[in-house]
This record gives sequence, structure tokens and C-alpha cells, in this order.
Amino acid sequence: QVLLDESGGGLVQAGDSLTLSCQVSGRTTEIKAMGWFRQVPGQLREFVAAVDWSSGRPVYEDPMKGRDTMKGRFTISADIAKNTLSLQVNSLIPEDTADYYCAADERSYVTRLYYNFNQYEYWGRGTQVTVSS
Repeated sequence: QVLLDESGGGLVQAGDSLTLSCQVSGRTTEIKAMGWFRQVPGQLREFVAAVDWSSGRPVYEDPMKGRDTMKGRFTISADIAKNTLSLQVNSLIPEDTADYYCAADERSYVTRLYYNFNQYEYWGRGTQVTVSS
């Protein structure tokens, strides 16, 4: 089992930057991918970014949206030695207000769909980010 613990959320002003962290524990050696999603109450969980855990290669593309919507203001990074996943968000806007979730997956896929929340087994409890205008 993999345990995920997010931190770093809070109330910030538009234009600020924020770094979210996810501490990973448990069966970390089997992780294949990790990602950040966000969700506004009443809306679907939205893909933000992901990494291939072994290589650290970032993924920002969500084909469902037709473009790398999060690339530019969002930067995902993984420190495998410290078992942490980070998400830096710059130039925050009120529309970034959401609960941000860290996710991990141990399964292998012929084609991994990093943007698909159904392909993540483990989820943290989330950290809330509120951006005031």
C-alpha cells in the first residue's frame, strides 16, 4: 500500500506563487506514476500534471482539453530519494482555487493515460488552495 500526505495549501492572493508537497510512504518501490489533480466541489476532478516515477519525466498534456493547459504556470517535480512529489504554481489566479490531490499508481499499462484519474490507485486527502482576487 502507498500512503500520500499533501501539504502546502492555504489562502493566497492572485499573482502569488505556491508550492504543494506530497510525502509518499509505504510500498514506494512499486510506484510507476504519480500525479496532481484538483477538484472544485461539484465538479469533476481535473488533471494538473504527472510524472513517470522512475524517470521523473513530467507530463502536462491532457488530450481531453487539446493542449498543455497547465504547462507554464505549473511545474511538477519528483524527488525519488526523499519520496516527495512537488507542484509549484506561479501567477495564481482565482480559478486555481480548488482542493489539490496527490495520486500514485503501481500498475503497468501498455499506454498509460496520465491525465486519467481512473489510472491512479492511491490518493491523498488533499490540500486546499484558495486564491483571492
